[in-house]
Order: sequence, then C-alpha cells, then structure tokens
Amino acid sequence: MSGARNTNVQIISCCQHKAFVTYSLSVTGDALQLPTFSTAAKARVIITFALCAVSAVCNLLVLWAANNGSKPKSHVRILIMNLTVADLLVTFVVMPLDAVWNITVQWQAGDFACRLLMFLKLVAMYSCAFVTVVISLDRQSAILNPLGISEAKRKSKIMLTVAWTMSVVLSLPQMFIFHAVTITVPERFTQCTTHGSFVWRWQETLYNLFTFACLFLLPLIIMICCYTRILAQISSRMLSRDVHLRRSHNNIPRARMRTLKMSIVIVSSFIVCWTPYYLLGLWYWLYPEDMEETVSHSLTHMLFIFGLFNACLDPITYGLFTVRLRQGLSRCCLGTHSRSEAENHTCFVHMTRLSSHKRTSPSMHSDAVERSDSLHSARTSIMPISRI
Repeated sequence: MSGARNTNVQIISCCQHKAFVTYSLSVTGDALQLPTFSTAAKARVIITFALCAVSAVCNLLVLWAANNGSKPKSHVRILIMNLTVADLLVTFVVMPLDAVWNITVQWQAGDFACRLLMFLKLVAMYSCAFVTVVISLDRQSAILNPLGISEAKRKSKIMLTVAWTMSVVLSLPQMFIFHAVTITVPERFTQCTTHGSFVWRWQETLYNLFTFACLFLLPLIIMICCYTRILAQISSRMLSRDVHLRRSHNNIPRARMRTLKMSIVIVSSFIVCWTPYYLLGLWYWLYPEDMEETVSHSLTHMLFIFGLFNACLDPITYGLFTVRLRQGLSRCCLGTHSRSEAENHTCFVHMTRLSSHKRTSPSMHSDAVERSDSLHSARTSIMPISRI
C-alpha cells in the first residue's frame, strides 16, 4: 500500500511483521491523499497467497509425517515439529492477514481484532526465530558433548518451553500499543496503528529497536556463535584424527552429521531470507525520511515476500535431510496406490480361478489353481519389498 512521499499526517506506524511499511496520509496541495491498492501491493497479494498455499501443504505434510509412526519421537523430531508449528503460524496468521490487509487498504476488523492479530503476528515471528535458536543450541550440545545424548530430549523440551514462553511474553505489548484509529477528513478511514500510544517519537523508535534486537539481532548472534563453536570442534577432531569416530561402524556419527547439515541449512535460510528486510527496516526506524526518498515501495514488498519464503524452505529442508520424514511422506503418497493395486490383484486371481474352473477339466483345474496360488503367494511376498 502506498501513498505520496511527503507525509505530514501519519496514522499508521510500523507493525512488526511489516517492519517499516507505513500506511500514511499525505498532503498534496490542500487535500489529503489516502493510501491506495497499488500495483506493487496487488503483486504482493498474489504472491503471498501462492506462498501461503505452498507453505500450508508442505508444512502440514511434514507435521503429519513427523506424527505418524509407532516409535517414540526423538528430540530432533520434536524440534522439527515445533519449528513446523511456528511456520504454520506464519502461514495461517501472517500471510493471509497481510494479503487481506493490502486488499482492503484500511482496517475493517475492529479494535479487538487489531490488538489480537498484531499480538499473534509477533508471536509467530518470535517463535520462528527462537525455535531456530533452540535447534542451534541443541546441535552445539550434540557435537561438543556427544556423551550427553541421554539428556538431550529433556534439555530440548526445557529450551522449547522457554522459547514459546518468551515469544508470548515479548509479544504482549502489541495488545496495548496497537489500536484502531479513525479519521473523517477527507473521508472516513480506519487503520490499526500505534498512533497515540507513544508520547515522543524516540519512544516508538526504541520499542522498534528492542523488537529488532530480540527478533533478529540476538538470535543471529547466538546462531553464529553456536555454529562457529561447532565448526571449530569438528576441525579440531579432524586434525587430531579421532580414532574412535573413524573406526566406529555404527551410523550415529553419520546421522548426527546429517542432522547438523540440516540445521545449518535451516539457520542459513532464515538469515538469508530475513536479513535484507530487517536491515531495510532498521534504516527506516533510524532515518525514515532518507529511506522514503531512496527506496521504492515495490522493493519493500519484494523483500517482505522474500522473508515469507523462509516458511516454505523449512519443510523442503526436512525432506532432503530426514530419512524418516521422507519415508513417512512416501507412505502418505503411495499408500492409496498400493492398496488399490493389491485389490486389483486379488480380483484378477479370483477371475482366473473362475475362468479355469469353467473351461478346464478337474485335473487341469487343480493345476491352474495351484499355479494361481503360487503366483499369488509370490506376488504377496514381493509386495512389501516394493512398498519399502
């Protein structure tokens, strides 16, 4: 949503998932110009809905595959499930609401929905960042302290509880600073905004910087420190030619390394997708006039969409690196086909028996039945192998 650049009356300040996109009233001569549903906003809506559909399907499949299984869930699978839930919050809260808000231009859901949805948006963003941090800390513990694997599940549950609790607590101010504001000139226009919640501008800037630090800067520093220590530890082990790891014939080190690679890709995608947008937001919070004059609204739309793309990359990463999830997804996709194939095969055997009974002598009938039974047993024995 865009308006003219010379903004004198601002009724919408930044909300955290949109970092720095403002919905403003601007003065052109003696008339106020309201925000409009621009071409860039239309493109943003189309792409956002497409990402929402893809992210919903991928993350729901991953959640189903992670829950489907008789074996007890490992702590790595629990971490994946929590990050999937966080991505689903972004998918079902941030994405559709952002698209609908761009379509309606103004806020039409009332004051309570304004406060609640701004709260839920920030919970979704915080949970994605904090659960990603928990994954980094878990991988650091697994590599630096491999003998503490028995305590890993308990520690990961504690860290996840802290992550979700902090996401809710740090998002609570949204319920109080956001509210619906309505103007009547040049026409009735309502927005969900922080206007009037801060006495001075520097107070709002300080709140935004605090959110930026908790939402992106601190998680980034923690993740960089974790993986720096992990890489240093792996390098030292390679240099010292650890005999125990080199001669072990079990798959634990290999599985641990595969999980490490998966977590590195998850963290990297989070950093790559969101860094440009948050840096542009930081520029806006500190120097809004300079940013408005330099950066087009089309670029801000593009960078926000690029950040949302992270919710689609996570389930793809799980599928590439997690064997059990791939098997679960294969069962989901091939289960119906295998059942129908088995039913068709059974019908074929019964039809063969009936035909041989009608057209052959008793001795030939017994031979045909014998052959069909052997064929049936052979195909039945092969079926589980094909499923595997």
